Amino acid sequence: MRTKDKWKRNFIILGGINVLIIVTLATLIFWPTERIKHSPQPSDHYNEGASSEFVVKTTRQNLNELVNAYVDNFLEGTNHQYSISLEEDVHLQGELPIFTTTVPLSIHLEPLVQDNGDIVLKQRSISVGLLELPNKKIMEYIKKYLTMPDWVTVNPAEEEIYVAISDMDIKSNFRVSVEHLDLEANNIAIKIFIPYKTLGLEGVEKRK
Repeated sequence: MRTKDKWKRNFIILGGINVLIIVTLATLIFWPTERIKHSPQPSDHYNEGASSEFVVKTTRQNLNELVNAYVDNFLEGTNHQYSISLEEDVHLQGELPIFTTTVPLSIHLEPLVQDNGDIVLKQRSISVGLLELPNKKIMEYIKKYLTMPDWVTVNPAEEEIYVAISDMDIKSNFRVSVEHLDLEANNIAIKIFIPYKTLGLEGVEKRK
């Protein structure tokens, strides 16, 4: 095989792998099933039977598109509007209802990956329009008035948001956790757990 043809073949294979990764992530994010309550503490959700795990690397741009697609779907039919921008940190922008009006909300958060693959978003800066309010008070308004998934917990006392990714229920029964998240370096890795029983392999045990 000529070198040029071999190079073209490898390029096509690599492109196909990238497309498969993006489609897999989109499937995991876009189709959550019934939301469940959680306690915002690290926990182990992966000992429910034999499974295999895969680590998928992605970029801020890809993850940003998926996160906001999920947010848009979650907020559909509500009066709430906000978006998330993954830059050097996590930037949440939207409108916060206060009293009889709404005011623009902007909050920068530092993502910290937990041992179980969940994320704690520590507040870096926060503002609500031109109102001069204590940060904790703004966080209290966010907790009370801003609609969020059940697996997201706002903690005003600690000025942080706990994102229990490991508590997400996904249609395929896959489990997802964060392996590595370095937004500044654009280095993101997501771990995907695939139970054997989801593939109809209930009697198969994971090989040692």
